Parts: sequence; C-alpha cells; structure tokens
Amino acid sequence: MATADQPENNMSEQIVHVSDATFDAEVLNSDIPVLVDFWAEWCGPCKMIAPVLDEIAAEYEGKLKIAKVDVDANPEIPPKFGIRGIPTLIVFKDGNAEATKVGALSKSQLTEFIQEVI
Repeated sequence: MATADQPENNMSEQIVHVSDATFDAEVLNSDIPVLVDFWAEWCGPCKMIAPVLDEIAAEYEGKLKIAKVDVDANPEIPPKFGIRGIPTLIVFKDGNAEATKVGALSKSQLTEFIQEVI
C-alpha cells in the first residue's frame, strides 16, 4: 500500500507504464491529454526528471495522464514518433502528438511546456 512517505524512487500511482501493446489504448485513445516520457533505465537525465514527473502527475491528476515508455523494452513505438534521444517528452491530445521536448526539464520548464499544450 502506498503512503505519503513512500521513497522517491517509487513511481507515483498516477503514472502508468505503457508498452508497444498498450500504447494506443493508454495514450492515443485517452479522454484527457497524456504526457509520455520516453526513457531508459541507463539514462541519467531520465532518472533526474522522474521525481518531477511524480509531482506533475499529482498536481495535474484528472487533467493530464503521465505515461512512461521504456525505449529498450518497447522497440516499436519510439520510431513511430521519431525518438532519437532520451528523455523525450511528448504531449498527446486527442490521439495526436501536439508538442515535443527532448532532454531533462526543470519543474518550471515542464509546467510551462504542459500549460502551452493543454
């Protein structure tokens, strides 16, 4: 059971891991905008933004879904969206990729990016 004092490395309950098989249902067919984080276990900057994504997920609960795609475990989805570097963050709205940012962002940069799209 998750508690408020859970360790930072535990992913927020608001964040969903998606795979090649579940991407369409979780992201493209979502009723609300989805911020997708394309990441990998070995990626240092990806780990740096994980706590920021947890905070964003909690703050935007019900207005924005956060999804994570491990590019190593899911080789089909990243090429469809031109993923060349990670972390890559894409906001999907109504099934369309609306905006993309590559690289680790601060919380203020990420919030500004999200506000521009949703």
